Amino acid sequence: MAEVGEIIEGCRLPVLRRNQDNEDEWPLAEILSVKDISGRKLFYVHYIDFNKRLDEWVTHERLDLKKIQFPKKEAKTPTKNGLPGSRPGSPEREVASGKTLPIPVQITLRFNLPKEREAIPGGEPDQPLSSSSCLQPNHRSTKRKVEVVSPATPVPSETAPASVFPQNGSARRAVAAQPGRKRKSNCLGTDEDSQDSSDGIPSAPRMTGSLVSDRSHDDIVTRMKNIECIELGRHRLKPWYFSPYPQELTTLPVLYLCEFCLKYGRSLKCLQRHLTKCDLRHPPGNEIYRKGTISFFEIDGRKNKSYSQNLCLLAKCFLDHKTLYYDTDPFLFYVMTEYDCKGFHIVGYFSKEKESTEDYNVACILTLPPYQRRGYGKLLIEFSYELSKVEGKTGTPEKPLSDLGLLSYRSYWSQTILEILMGLKSESGERPQITINEISEITSIKKEDVISTLQYLNLINYYKGQYILTLSEDIVDGHERAMLKRLLRIDSKCLHFTPKDWSKRGKW
Repeated sequence: MAEVGEIIEGCRLPVLRRNQDNEDEWPLAEILSVKDISGRKLFYVHYIDFNKRLDEWVTHERLDLKKIQFPKKEAKTPTKNGLPGSRPGSPEREVASGKTLPIPVQITLRFNLPKEREAIPGGEPDQPLSSSSCLQPNHRSTKRKVEVVSPATPVPSETAPASVFPQNGSARRAVAAQPGRKRKSNCLGTDEDSQDSSDGIPSAPRMTGSLVSDRSHDDIVTRMKNIECIELGRHRLKPWYFSPYPQELTTLPVLYLCEFCLKYGRSLKCLQRHLTKCDLRHPPGNEIYRKGTISFFEIDGRKNKSYSQNLCLLAKCFLDHKTLYYDTDPFLFYVMTEYDCKGFHIVGYFSKEKESTEDYNVACILTLPPYQRRGYGKLLIEFSYELSKVEGKTGTPEKPLSDLGLLSYRSYWSQTILEILMGLKSESGERPQITINEISEITSIKKEDVISTLQYLNLINYYKGQYILTLSEDIVDGHERAMLKRLLRIDSKCLHFTPKDWSKRGKW
């Protein structure tokens, strides 16, 4: 059995943790870092095949030293200067050669600095959001009596009308669809799991405008959480991922943020001093929506650069798949707030490009952890599509989606499309008809997302020469139960939004 002193970075071994059912388990984990505090060693571990937000510091008592796997030594390879060199690598880890790892930028921002002197690395992280359950149809509970034909069958046009005919209390609706696309078996997916890899979404991150992070540049620094705790208003948040706050702030037990301008300080006294000077009681920018206590503010990344960069730094603590840019000019930020007597408190936000060549209506989306599982994530998604309707466009979120983001989007797409299908009524005794294009135009959901959602719900079948949608009683009942729980909705009458033509550079 190995000794504690022999454990180095790159080792893999089982580590004791508690699962969701509060039961002990021993998943395999990799040692990413080792530190010594007052003579006691702590190990930063990443659980293999688990999300990085579960990474943590552990003591040696939680390590199973009997099953330790030491990192494999690579063969000595010549370096750029021609001298031989070697480096250890963990088992099964792919090491990209010849690539320069990014160096974290260290910039200091203090509360008492004037705005024109503030400089923070800013950009856009990925999201997540609240996790909502998708509709889970039971495909065997209803008798279909339909002939399912191989996906090799020719596909009708997307504008071909769909037919509807009832049977035993359920309706069968025919809609043009694309065959040969397999439904994903797991709604969760992995972080790399975009909602549909075959929808023409480029697999590599775009180099212009996109905020998708190229994971090949991950280094040991960015793989580790660097902020212990964040105090934001009345909430204390425990970050999930790395965020490039200034290096000197990463050693603090608590990082204090102003909940209105999101500037950060190293102590409570620093925050209190800032609050005596901060006049903001809501996010900067224009309030474009208000209903009850919920408001949305539109923030231009060029006009409110300091706030936008601070927002990105905060969001990066909870989003793993986006990168941060200094330049927030090409982006708009839509911040959702909840109002009380003290002001407008940030609940979540999403960002979008001013000009998107791929029809993205969301770059990053996040509901802060204290507000998750309360319907706010779906409200953010609904608001993004409401803006697309005003703009007269169809939209889709930037890929890849995080696991929680994928859950929320699948749930929203499912409920929205089922709401349309169940609202169809027959005219003069004839079966109602609808096309994929019509569903897309009504909802502003991109056609590829409509088709993938129908296939995910396993609604598309082939019957008597045409594609039909089979809505079983289980699906209808599940949808109705889900809609009863969905109390927060966007009221288009409360939206005051005028889209701009960002192709004219003068408007930037």
